[in-house]
Amino acid sequence: MRVLLPAMTVCLLLLADSKASIADAQSEATASAAPARPPVAATSTSADNDAAAKHAKRTACLKEARAKKLVGAQKTAYIKDCTAAP
Repeated sequence: MRVLLPAMTVCLLLLADSKASIADAQSEATASAAPARPPVAATSTSADNDAAAKHAKRTACLKEARAKKLVGAQKTAYIKDCTAAP
């Protein structure tokens, strides 16, 4: 116990000192760097919208199958039919 407390104190002091020096280095690097271009907004594609729509449709079909208490092959067939319907 007597050795552990001073060792922990030294480690914590070294850790705090290293964090301060890292923060200083990062602030200097960002100050000297040229201003970056603003990030380009991601464009959503129709594939993203289609995937989201399919997921929502399948989720709704799963909820309906659960409400009807379908299991096994009946549930699978119901989900396939439900997702295929417009």
